[in-house]
Amino acid sequence: MATAAIYTPVKSHTGIFSTRTAGGRIPLTPSPRSCAANNITSPFTPSPSLPPRVRHNDPDWHVEKTKKKCTSLSESLSAAFTSLKVSVKSRESITTHSPKVSSSPKSDITKKTFLPARLEQTVSEWTLNSSAAPIKKNIRREVGKKTLRMNGDRFIPNRSASSPTAAAKAQRIVTSRPRSSRLVSANSVLQGGVFSHDDNISAASLADDDDDFRYAPNADLLTFQSSIADACGLNLNTRILEFKPKAPEPLKPTDTRAQYNRPLRPARSTRRRIPTAPDRVLDAPGLLDDYYLNLLDWSSRNMVVIGLETQVYIWNGDTGSSSSLMETAMDTYISSVKWSADGGFVAIGTGNGDVELWDIEDQTKVRTMRGHESRVGVMSWNQAILSTGAQSGSIFNHDVRISDHKIAELNGHTSELCGLEWRADGAQLASGGNDNLVNIWDTRLLTAPRWTKTNHNAAVKALSWCPWQSNLLATGGGNHDGCIHFWNSTTGARVNSIDTGSQVTSLKWSTNYREIVSCHGMPDNQLTIWKYPSLTRIIDIPAHETRILHSALSPDGQTLATCASDENLKFWKLFEKQTTPSEYARGFSRGRSSMIR
Repeated sequence: MATAAIYTPVKSHTGIFSTRTAGGRIPLTPSPRSCAANNITSPFTPSPSLPPRVRHNDPDWHVEKTKKKCTSLSESLSAAFTSLKVSVKSRESITTHSPKVSSSPKSDITKKTFLPARLEQTVSEWTLNSSAAPIKKNIRREVGKKTLRMNGDRFIPNRSASSPTAAAKAQRIVTSRPRSSRLVSANSVLQGGVFSHDDNISAASLADDDDDFRYAPNADLLTFQSSIADACGLNLNTRILEFKPKAPEPLKPTDTRAQYNRPLRPARSTRRRIPTAPDRVLDAPGLLDDYYLNLLDWSSRNMVVIGLETQVYIWNGDTGSSSSLMETAMDTYISSVKWSADGGFVAIGTGNGDVELWDIEDQTKVRTMRGHESRVGVMSWNQAILSTGAQSGSIFNHDVRISDHKIAELNGHTSELCGLEWRADGAQLASGGNDNLVNIWDTRLLTAPRWTKTNHNAAVKALSWCPWQSNLLATGGGNHDGCIHFWNSTTGARVNSIDTGSQVTSLKWSTNYREIVSCHGMPDNQLTIWKYPSLTRIIDIPAHETRILHSALSPDGQTLATCASDENLKFWKLFEKQTTPSEYARGFSRGRSSMIR
């Protein structure tokens, strides 16, 4: 019985390839030197006794020669398969060269067996040894910047070989080569392809350029990665650091510009500094301590007029000089003073009921207007119309342009008038008296007041119209009242009220800020600045030793002048404008240019 042959290719010292069987060694592809010594012929090795080939120029001869060569080659191949007892299945796998897909990375690595790409025609260095261990030889080939390493048929386990990524990198397939080049030809079989593994990579494929190769992902590796991603709840098609749910919203909106663009220096406080000391103090000897009189006023030409007993004095705010304007008779006194709108005339009321009109430039008396039977304690201008309020409670309107000056008489109070104020547009006139009444008169109908308010519990001397809201009137009560009420003169409604806790002698609206200052008498004798419309108290300034009797605001709206029975005239910078950087630069440039001149 024939013994089954076990084919184990080994390298011998004789330099021939042989197989080790149960009966011994059978030479497969002997070298030419061994063939010549032993007189052995092989269908795979050309005989050295054959005559040299002759090149023919006849094309037909080459065609016939090629056909004969293919026929002989196929017959030799069949004979070789028959002699080597290669199964039909192995033949089909060799001719079709269809590599099998390994089931695991480890098994795939073990099947990677490479043999020399070409059998040398000289003495071979490969032999078959029955006792010695197979010698492993590496074949390295540089392909561009990549290095391919092909090991022998012996498997040495290592950690990198067990890695799924290493197994994926080991699987290299040819994609760009034509289909015909991927088929194993008969020549490749003769060059040792018969004894290589089914999925072996031929040496010819290794000689291609780097563009002929690409890495194919392992199906098992992709399955493993997808299962891990599903278990972790990750999506492989998205970025790792991307939020799966929407990012949580902050509880409070964050202004990044304010947070990261902070100034190097702390921002300047918007709250202005209000001085608590007077800017200037003047003596006012002989000032009458009478709550119902009005003896102080400030003109649009920056001149202050004050009545001291029987004399009237003018103080020039630009030059700081003062002068006496007039003096009354010994049997009377100055009861009220009031500048005209243009500042060219001043009206002076006396204790006997006369009203004198003086020209400030010529310092001469223009005319005297009589009519009241008692002292004139309060006056107010509306262009050429001068309204005067007497102790009897009557109000006269005088037209200073005509000889018969009295044009209207308003009777709405039963007691002495101590407050009188025209609105800026001249549409309404407000009056307050010792009868605790506030009357609002409409110039279209002067027979009776349009609105009469009885909310105050004391004499109403403090009256002031709002400069930025023409129909807003502020009124302040006397000693037993101490309240400030705010009225809408259009509807007659009271819009706001505040209890100051002390006698209100004067009220002045600021033209620079939304504020109002109140002058008080007993018991505090202070100045109080209020924010409007919130009516929050900004500051209290102790002003005089006695109650404040009169006040006047400068034409620029920054300085308030007050006088009291302590015979002091004080100037307070309560509403000073804050200088902006542009205004400061303009002022600095003007000062520098004047110095250059």
